[in-house]
Amino acid sequence: MSAARRAGLAALALGCALLQGCATTTGATADPRDPWEGMNRKVYAFNDALDVAVVRPVAQAYVEVLPSFVRTGVRNFVGNLVDVWSVVNAGLQFKGQAAAEGFMRVAVNSTLGLYGVLDIATEVGMARPREDFGQTLGHWGVGPGPYLVLPLFGPSTLRDGLALPVDMQASPARFFSGSDEKTAVTVLRVTDLRAGLLTAGDALKAASLDPYSFLRDAWLQKRENEVYDGNPPQRFDYRDPDSP
Repeated sequence: MSAARRAGLAALALGCALLQGCATTTGATADPRDPWEGMNRKVYAFNDALDVAVVRPVAQAYVEVLPSFVRTGVRNFVGNLVDVWSVVNAGLQFKGQAAAEGFMRVAVNSTLGLYGVLDIATEVGMARPREDFGQTLGHWGVGPGPYLVLPLFGPSTLRDGLALPVDMQASPARFFSGSDEKTAVTVLRVTDLRAGLLTAGDALKAASLDPYSFLRDAWLQKRENEVYDGNPPQRFDYRDPDSP
């Protein structure tokens, strides 16, 4: 399946989610950031069932079969491709220093690091930029909108969900021309990401009475920190009588 077709399917899935969500916006909600909680919980349950049945077993086999240095090389290689899009978004946000450092990082790892298999840039202290199109929209004042759980993709917001097709057009698979290579890179990236969360996922379910709420709150906080580069604006709950 071509990247354009995947982007179209993602946009279609998002549209369906929004249409369904419109029917669930009425009534009280425990968290004003999550007015579509009823729908989101259903999508979360679907994603969790898919993870248990398919994604997690594949990630476990990946960890058991491949030595750690091979997995590290895969992570570095894919990460180097992701860094290219981060550099573009840093430039779109007029973050000149971050864009320049990211460009140097890609250049070093792509040459001395054997196309990114070796992460030499990190070893010499070059920071990795973490920017995407959703962050770029947020940087220029586009609010996050309601919390949204996307099928397959997981936690998001309305803003980030609408930015997803653009980010997908710049995914690591776009650097390859053959459909087999595109599929292999995509599967490797998803599997490696899930492999890195095996322990965290178990801890989440064990430590929280409501994993959905815990994940939502943690993800929204993390995402806000990413958009504001670790310095989010101070917010108050004006329903609290002690707020200024």
